[in-house]
Amino acid sequence: MKHFFIAAFVLWINATAVAQEKWVMHSVYLENPDTVLVFKPQHYRKDKAYPLLYLLHGYSENYKQWAQTADLQKLADEYDFLIITPDGFTTYYINSPLQNGIQYETFFFTELVPKVHTSFKIDPKNVFISGLSMGGYGALRYFILHNDYFNSAGAMSGAFEVDPATFSAASRAFWNNDRMLNDLSAHLGVPEVNDWNQYSIVNLIKQNPGFKQPFIFDCGTDDILYPASAQLKMLTDSLGIPATFISRPGTHNSEYWQQALAYHLLYFKQRLK
Repeated sequence: MKHFFIAAFVLWINATAVAQEKWVMHSVYLENPDTVLVFKPQHYRKDKAYPLLYLLHGYSENYKQWAQTADLQKLADEYDFLIITPDGFTTYYINSPLQNGIQYETFFFTELVPKVHTSFKIDPKNVFISGLSMGGYGALRYFILHNDYFNSAGAMSGAFEVDPATFSAASRAFWNNDRMLNDLSAHLGVPEVNDWNQYSIVNLIKQNPGFKQPFIFDCGTDDILYPASAQLKMLTDSLGIPATFISRPGTHNSEYWQQALAYHLLYFKQRLK
């Protein structure tokens, strides 16, 4: 057990140390500072416009999760992308209707996005976003509601159903308590009073009938969240949305997401304009 913790600590050091930049952003929209890791291609040039990928982490994790899951520096070098990993806390990347200090979507588009574009030369035709679990939800939410900014998006093991029963089941499965249900109740309001289903990806697509842009999403067949991905696939097929769905063996873990990220980057590379 001691050797396991030493190995985990070394992995954490290596994963976070390779980021060329680390920002700590104080925001009027967030009660806590947001920490962001920036991965630039090895031969980054200030005069060159680069494709950009935002990677969003899952619930109960933070801005370091993606750096601990995959070799982001290697991927930035291989695909010649800038990769940005912000901290989404447990916000589900949504503005809270209850708390002024949890306006994450506003922070993302009015503070983080401008900082990225003033700090680096970004190719505006090639901005992508992806994420895992809660971050998969956030990535598709932002793509549906702000698709004029993004070329495309992806989601891995997406927590697409913002539903009390789904959150309770997932929370019990992962932590044997109702922490997810409690966090979302504090963030969005109790479900008996506030309609959580309005935030679900299926309903966001139905609320935006003009949305027809292509994206990629995938989920392991043993994942507790797989039914939500299957439901989304049926909806995109029925509406003629050109979404690519990958269904393969796997569960809700880092091994699956590391492999999934490679598929997403290949998909984004093929969509470069």
